[in-house]
Amino acid sequence: MGASAFASIGATVTRSIRSFSALGAFFVLTIALAACGDSVPSNSVASIDGDAITRDQFSHWLNIAASTSQPMGSGKVAYTPPDYASCVAAKKKTAPKPAKGQPQPTDAQLKAQCKQEYEGLRDQVMQFLILEKWVTGEAEDQGVNVTAAEADKAFEEAKKQSFPKESDFREFLEQSGMTLADAKFQVRFNTIYTKLREKAVKGADKVTDKAVEEFYEKNKVRFATPATRDLRVILTKTEDRAKEAKEALESGQSWSTVAKRYSIDPSKEQGGTLLGIAKGTQEKTFDEAIFSAKKGELTGPVKTQFGYYVFQVQKIVPAKQQSLKEATPAIRQQLDAQNKQEADDDFNTALRKKWKERTSCADAYVMAQCKNAPPPETNTAPAGGQQQAPPQQPQQPQR
Repeated sequence: MGASAFASIGATVTRSIRSFSALGAFFVLTIALAACGDSVPSNSVASIDGDAITRDQFSHWLNIAASTSQPMGSGKVAYTPPDYASCVAAKKKTAPKPAKGQPQPTDAQLKAQCKQEYEGLRDQVMQFLILEKWVTGEAEDQGVNVTAAEADKAFEEAKKQSFPKESDFREFLEQSGMTLADAKFQVRFNTIYTKLREKAVKGADKVTDKAVEEFYEKNKVRFATPATRDLRVILTKTEDRAKEAKEALESGQSWSTVAKRYSIDPSKEQGGTLLGIAKGTQEKTFDEAIFSAKKGELTGPVKTQFGYYVFQVQKIVPAKQQSLKEATPAIRQQLDAQNKQEADDDFNTALRKKWKERTSCADAYVMAQCKNAPPPETNTAPAGGQQQAPPQQPQQPQR
């Protein structure tokens, strides 16, 4: 677990977000101040069950996210809402020269771009910091713990996988603005979250013989192999040409010779050989002819939309239906994976429901994970085709 968890620290913060897609994204940073929502201390952006996320913590992770979201060597972008002056100045300085005939972007356009970037980073950072509080709180409630030794081992494994050289790791910390403690914090968080999910999965429903049998009966076609035939074919544009090819074969000329001389099918380079032709995969007329012909019998010409076929069946492989006993191992494996996925989904759903009710966010930081988030916007128009009144508040991003 440790290695995949710490891969989040390597390369970019964005990569780490994917590790936690079951509940929400990972990092991002911001610096703005805002009025507070219910039960949120004035120096904080959110409070989870009385445990606050301070503005200093938020700004620290926002700076990390901002640094890691930029291409290496492009410099750091400072987001300073509401005017975003520093961001606009940085973009004007580094903006590529517009194409001939195209205008330079205006300050208003750059400000809009900065605002969009900031809000994306803000939401990711809030999701990460809130999720960390949820997971830590849930681990305490369930008695799930990560010892110092486990955390150190996970960290070293992840670090080794992401950074073969110590100098690479140090360089990453310097460029991202992340501290060693931040890196260990992420790995420990991922380790605890993984432990909780593993515990949930252990409680998944066991696969019963009855469930296996019911799945088999409903999905028999998935455990069947269709009849196939190996062929040699000559395909021509005209019936007369097909008859000439057939006469040449009957006279004793080889398939290789006749195919190269008469056939327009790509298989002519392999003497007209077509292997494993399954029943039902060819044009109906040709398919019926193939699967009614006897092995070794020279058949045709058969008219199709592609031309005229002369063919010979070389090998017949009958259809096969796997028995319940034969199919059981694969079915059991699939059902077990489904049950574990459902257990994991149920755990994450319960985690959201439980901890969202304990999460309050300051006004400028409200998102779907906060209990004071506005209800989702609905797009259903009323009867009669009348337009709905617009919602009073914008829809918050959903996970």
